Amino acid sequence: MGMSEEIRANYEQIDLLPPSLEDWVPADHPARFIRAFVDALDLVALGFRERKSEEGRPPYANDLLLKVWLYGYLARIRATRELERACREHLSLLWLTGRHTPDHNTLWRFFRENRRALREVFRAGVRVAAEQGLIGMVCHAVDGTKIRAVASGRTMEKRKDLEKALAQVEKSIAEMEAAMEKAEREEAGEYRLPERLQKAEELRQAIRESLGKMQEIDRDRRHPHEPEVRVMKCEGRKDPAYNAQAVADAQAEIIVAATAVNAETDHEQLVPMLEEVRANLGRVAEETVGDGQYATVQQLTEAEARGYEVLTAPGSERGAEQRGEFAAANFSYDAEHDEVICPRGERLKFRGMRKKRGARAAVRAYYCPVYRSCPVRELCSRSQEGRRIELSPQRAARERQRAKRDTPRGRALLRQRKAIIEPVFATIKQAMGFRRWTVRGLENVRTQWALLCTVFNLKKMYQHGVRNRLVWA
Repeated sequence: MGMSEEIRANYEQIDLLPPSLEDWVPADHPARFIRAFVDALDLVALGFRERKSEEGRPPYANDLLLKVWLYGYLARIRATRELERACREHLSLLWLTGRHTPDHNTLWRFFRENRRALREVFRAGVRVAAEQGLIGMVCHAVDGTKIRAVASGRTMEKRKDLEKALAQVEKSIAEMEAAMEKAEREEAGEYRLPERLQKAEELRQAIRESLGKMQEIDRDRRHPHEPEVRVMKCEGRKDPAYNAQAVADAQAEIIVAATAVNAETDHEQLVPMLEEVRANLGRVAEETVGDGQYATVQQLTEAEARGYEVLTAPGSERGAEQRGEFAAANFSYDAEHDEVICPRGERLKFRGMRKKRGARAAVRAYYCPVYRSCPVRELCSRSQEGRRIELSPQRAARERQRAKRDTPRGRALLRQRKAIIEPVFATIKQAMGFRRWTVRGLENVRTQWALLCTVFNLKKMYQHGVRNRLVWA
């Protein structure tokens, strides 16, 4: 071929020797890393179901199917039909599967039957990262992000709409029954039940069932096809969503704990996420930092009781926006004199114990003695008794948090929090292109989140391993 000839494909060329897939996948290709990772796992110990040969179904091994799923998530291929097509067309997957092509039904059955085991793969990956020295255990950051569900907000059932529809249906039924009674009185013979009345009765029963299910979960909204989903604020709008939780280590931004919940806030997630870290690594970090969503007195008190060192940003308290400077969080407690000090320096005196309705324990109530002469009393309280501050038994934990975050180290840790955890969510949503769950139901969502976090960690380990020649233990 001369220098001036253009290069074109020669579709009639025949190789003297058959091509080797091994030569077509570079030595540092991520597919090789996934193969090494999966081959190092004890899948039986992780809980994967042993596959039995079924007539008409190829008995694909668990390790082969796990490799397909992990590589698919690495390559942003998450739908089973797309994975099936990729197994036939992607050279790296042809190499990884040994040119086997599992169909989409096989891939989905593997996911459905091994959800708990797939979550254990995430834990195994965390332990591998720890063995490779990628987890420092000095500082962890916890946070959550809302991700839209498969369910559409347009098909959500709302209590007020159902109650309105039920009233209209019952009115229609009453009118039809009255008309039927009148016809029976005026006409001789048997009167048949109108078909439209039968349909109205079925509709009334369906609406009542939906309202009953809302009553069971104590919610005003429910999706008929995905009842576990909740309406959450996602990227500036309210949609059906799940709350994805993660804890990341400061050293290499490895995710050390991950789960998904259907709670609309992070208020009750601090201790459960710390427990996840301990389950994965045997202990928690020297310090775990979180934003104000985690700063509830119950969670802070429980974390202290379990010996966990935590630091959170100030939480938002009810009434803080209206009272501004005089929000309850800005009042400090003087334990030596048993007094509460307001932002102006006035001392509130202990007057007695108060028991709130439904509360487990009474609280200590402190009142301002100079309320009537205070120049800013209208900004502080409109009560005839003056400003009252109530200290619960958990108040001490909040006070210790305040003192802790006001130190130079505390302020530095809170600034570091964003740099640790927020790039994790940014990578998953932007670089990995994941902004909506592709499965329904909380358990499936938890499994999908575990797969995403596993692949996130594998990418981190892969980058480290290429530079330092990672050796598997």
